[in-house]
Amino acid sequence: MLDLDTVAWVPDAPTTLRPTEQAADGVQAFCRSHESWIVEGCYGELIRATLPFAPKLILLDPGLVQCLANCRARPWEPHKYASKAEQDKNLAFLLEWVEGYYSRCDDLSLQAHKTLFAEYDGENTHQTTL
Repeated sequence: MLDLDTVAWVPDAPTTLRPTEQAADGVQAFCRSHESWIVEGCYGELIRATLPFAPKLILLDPGLVQCLANCRARPWEPHKYASKAEQDKNLAFLLEWVEGYYSRCDDLSLQAHKTLFAEYDGENTHQTTL
């Protein structure tokens, strides 16, 4: 499984994105090196990097209230942060980012994800309940 946060963000700078091309190269290298895989994340251009491998796309969209609750209840992610306390320092940033997901129009928005899914000829599903 590839958590796209690990290729999208600059290590030790959790609010600085890597250049998209560099991150996409990492995604494609991961896909090439595994017979089967799961790529998890909300980065439209990085999901596009998986399309040559004909994945099944699943858009999990439980709604804003549930997304915010999930953020507040998330366990420590040791592959991203040295401690739970360090992770929690970014919680306000994450909550603000999630709140904007449904209204903004960038590559990291619901609008962009719906467009990506509509344009993809492969198997895909949009799941609104978990």
